[in-house]
Amino acid sequence: MSTALIIVDIQNDYFSNGKMELSNPVKAATNAAKVLEWFRQNNKDNIFHVQHIANDVALGFFLPNTEGVKLNEAVLPLEHETIITKHTPSSFLNTELEIKLREKRVTNLVILGMMTHMCIDATVRTAVELGFETTLIEDACATKDLSYQDKVVPVEQVHYAFVSALNGMYANVISTEDFLKQEANSILKNN
Repeated sequence: MSTALIIVDIQNDYFSNGKMELSNPVKAATNAAKVLEWFRQNNKDNIFHVQHIANDVALGFFLPNTEGVKLNEAVLPLEHETIITKHTPSSFLNTELEIKLREKRVTNLVILGMMTHMCIDATVRTAVELGFETTLIEDACATKDLSYQDKVVPVEQVHYAFVSALNGMYANVISTEDFLKQEANSILKNN
């Protein structure tokens, strides 16, 4: 059994003054950095950074050759860490991620990143459909208020609705602190 860390879209456009600012991205990125550091010390060969690059300027953010498309400094990859480029919400669709995971015989994934309601949801669901056991670090994820017609769904409700829907059937949803205390020890035993 082998475990990999998948860091999804922690990119500058999601932070203050970015083109798609989220709620509390710094807190999520700080937690993501803690998990990343644990992997660097304990499982350094299985770290994957996913970077969304917009194919269509109509998306309005993650545009090629902009500051906003760059991975945020909190989780900058080291030279030996893999960067996967994607153009859709799922980190697996039309990317090399699954191939690279299979080459390394990875069976378990730890997923975190941005946005909870979009790319995290799509990536977790696809991972499970592909047969991976999945852990989602929920407080290392960020999202924003959503709206439909005249109804606004506050960010906290968006976040917890999505992580609650994923919990159990799709992923073991836990906090950074719980991962570092419990889950990390279990991963070490199984790797």
